[in-house]
Amino acid sequence: MELQVQSVADKSVKGSVAVSEKVFDRDYNEGLVHRAVIAFDAAGRQGTKAQKNRSAVSGGGAKPFNQKGSGRARAGTTRGPIWRGGGVTFAAKPRSFEKKMPKKAYRAAMASIVSQLHREERFTVIEPITLAEPKTKLFQAAMGSTELNRTLLLIHEMDENLLLAARNVPDVCIMLASHVDPKSLVGANNVLATAEAVKQLEERLS
Repeated sequence: MELQVQSVADKSVKGSVAVSEKVFDRDYNEGLVHRAVIAFDAAGRQGTKAQKNRSAVSGGGAKPFNQKGSGRARAGTTRGPIWRGGGVTFAAKPRSFEKKMPKKAYRAAMASIVSQLHREERFTVIEPITLAEPKTKLFQAAMGSTELNRTLLLIHEMDENLLLAARNVPDVCIMLASHVDPKSLVGANNVLATAEAVKQLEERLS
């Protein structure tokens, strides 16, 4: 199948690019997409929270008072959870929140999202955006009448002028096609991708 390449400024057709149906014409699998988004979010969690239990806190080696005769409840250490300065009950330990997901399933979920965006006419292939200087007004002028509402712009290589010019524009996110994630795709209202980025994305998801 082929996708039209448009000018981002006036939306005129400038050509076409051949793409694989396995990536851009796959049935939408909501369950698989949900798994991919959850797995991506889970992998981003640090899991470094740590607390000390009663065996990890210092002190408390001596019995605080006699077993009998004080009228108080017996105690063998001052480092127990009910004591001030004692350990934490069920103390948190560093852990990994990673959720296992086969690479093939992850790529299928990504292709499912891209295909749905294409079906809903929210995925547009555009000509490369080249800026002489890293200025926001130049970026806005290059975008023309394109509505920038939660727009994801996919490029194939880093362009410092483009990144600096677009960073102050609200609701615009620029990512490499080789690093785009399912959450960014799902959260975008519109996805704009250069022809080179489309090929890069296709190679990654094939």
